Amino acid sequence: MINKTLNNIFKGDKVIWMVFFFLCIISVIEVYSASSQLTYKDGSYLAPVLKHIGILLMGIFCMVITLNIKCKYFKIVTPFLLIVSFIMLLWALIGGDKTNEAARWVGFGFLKFQPSEIAKGTLVLATAQILSALQTEKGADRHAFGYILFVCAWIIPLILVENFSTAALLCVVIFMMMVLGRVPLQQLGKLLGVVVLLVAVFIGVIMFFGKTEQPANPDQTLVQQVEQLNDDGTIQVQTEQEESAFKKIFHRFDTWKARIEKFFDRTEVSPAEFDLDKDGQVGHANIAIATSNIVGKGPGNSVERDFLSQAFSDFIYAIIIEETGIVGAIFVAMLYIILLFRTGRIANRCENNFPAFLAMGIALLLVTQALFNMCVAVGLAPVTGQPLPLISKGGTSTMINCMYIGVILSISRSAKKKIEESGVKE
Repeated sequence: MINKTLNNIFKGDKVIWMVFFFLCIISVIEVYSASSQLTYKDGSYLAPVLKHIGILLMGIFCMVITLNIKCKYFKIVTPFLLIVSFIMLLWALIGGDKTNEAARWVGFGFLKFQPSEIAKGTLVLATAQILSALQTEKGADRHAFGYILFVCAWIIPLILVENFSTAALLCVVIFMMMVLGRVPLQQLGKLLGVVVLLVAVFIGVIMFFGKTEQPANPDQTLVQQVEQLNDDGTIQVQTEQEESAFKKIFHRFDTWKARIEKFFDRTEVSPAEFDLDKDGQVGHANIAIATSNIVGKGPGNSVERDFLSQAFSDFIYAIIIEETGIVGAIFVAMLYIILLFRTGRIANRCENNFPAFLAMGIALLLVTQALFNMCVAVGLAPVTGQPLPLISKGGTSTMINCMYIGVILSISRSAKKKIEESGVKE
């Protein structure tokens, strides 16, 4: 009776379930360990982790609901989700709540969420549907390429303005889905060339217009502005308004330029000369990794969690390395790799193209973000605001990622039925 009840709850591929629960266990332990800053603010050791556990439980509840939805219904909601994603992203861009100078949040009373998290899955869903609908014996029809670009043109630019890293990762995932969907190589080659050119131009614009240094004396700058205003008032007022408008649209350029310069600056700096106030995240992440001594300090024994900003989110992988050493770092990375390869096996068993493309798209979305977060933590990629999926402390991202796993489990159920009907043993 108990086994039957458990089987009814934990439907779908058992390996995916095991990976998911391992990630959740690691998440609870490491978020509890890395939340010392939040503990200091709340005045309670348990408050941050209890809140995180509550969000995880809500995510698991949403995941169980999602895995019980048949795959065909995901197609039906695609147009609705595209419209909602576009409206929510536009809302976040125009009147969203800001965090670290980036307008990525929208709120309904006490509820706040990031529309980009919904938009990512929606775009993967739409791409999977286009690729499956236009699939032929020789690969995807040439029109599929245009339809995918058309859908992306409505979503990705709205994410790009406030969250360059998320938009870039999403583009990489969509491109990999088109490769898996056998979009003509000629079209993919042209797209790759255009993207490289646009990225080069975009980085050039960032480096030209972005500013990395602020005036040393704000009061002196204010006096100079007043003096210029007295000399030729009309012109100066107009100039200030233009700068204000430019700043409002491209205010993230300064942050992006600083991150690019820091990443490509390979000048050797001695520990005594390293500026922890200016490059605190990179510095403390490196200290956490360097002091792990291969075997780690043990769960809960991190030192850098007290100094590393966003230790419970963007840089939680550095804390994992500090506490569990190389073994823990490899184990976490392998969980995501297992998730990707197991999803590939599920996709290979699917009878129809749509669930196969959808499962692979979601797996690529999760694993690509995870690997990028790890690269940031160890200094192989520029610092961004990408959390580690299903491990970092979060609200919207945690719940949405749980639902993504639910979609993969839902697809694995239909693939399992196909195997059972054909009488093939796994």
